[in-house]
Amino acid sequence: MSLEKIIVVDLVEVLENKIVQVRTKTAIVEDGNQISGTFHRHAICPGDDYSAEADNVKAICAVMHTPEVVAQYKSAQEAAQLPA
Repeated sequence: MSLEKIIVVDLVEVLENKIVQVRTKTAIVEDGNQISGTFHRHAICPGDDYSAEADNVKAICAVMHTPEVVAQYKSAQEAAQLPA
């Protein structure tokens, strides 16, 4: 009997405002058969540090999070916090 824990980024989505959502799957595999699995999601907003992410996520963020996108996102966030 051989148990193995496998962690993989299995889904990357880009939202309209260029936030990148990342889903990570953790699977416990016994002799080639998955016996357990869980998912975790996190978001990377324009301007966030993504240097610790998987290579495919870094590549997507590099393309999507241009300086213009980061500036627009920060402006929108600041505007949303202004009192009405």
